[in-house]
Amino acid sequence: MEKIHGIISNNLKNIRNKRKLSLDDLSSMTGVSKSLLRQIEKKESNPTISTIWKIADGLKIPFTSLMEREIPETEIVRKSEIDPLIEGNGLYRLFPSFRFEDDMPFEMYSVELEPTASLNAGPHHSGAIECITVFSGTLSLTVNEKDYVLQTGDSIKFKADTPHTYSNPGSEMTKLSMVIYYSESN
Repeated sequence: MEKIHGIISNNLKNIRNKRKLSLDDLSSMTGVSKSLLRQIEKKESNPTISTIWKIADGLKIPFTSLMEREIPETEIVRKSEIDPLIEGNGLYRLFPSFRFEDDMPFEMYSVELEPTASLNAGPHHSGAIECITVFSGTLSLTVNEKDYVLQTGDSIKFKADTPHTYSNPGSEMTKLSMVIYYSESN
């Protein structure tokens, strides 16, 4: 994840370029020195909160718009570039594809369970919903003390704010996709 001063730098450059402003123009509008603005844009300076406020006020934009990460039209996540989270001596592997962000209140994972793999998951935040689709193998899922068995192609959606357990009772690897949605009321 990109650090905040890098996001501010990119946003400031983009805004300045879209408005066809020179550094001198921007300095006059904001009261921030040209040299400091140049350092911010080159990621050589981590601006203070008061500097960000001056820039936002001068540009007549919301303060937070300088800190928002732009969501690209297309984002490719290659599994080979993901460091999986591993449980149960490597029998349960969780690959985070898309992480929670304020404007995207969900997480998306691919999961691999070797035969005999099992994971006890604690409850997620209140109102969380989990959606799973099994792509290969068999998934045994216990939610709120109820047992469900899903085969290749099956999907399930459940309230994930209670303890739940995933396990592979089969003799082949189970592969699945998992999306956890967090309600906006949290």
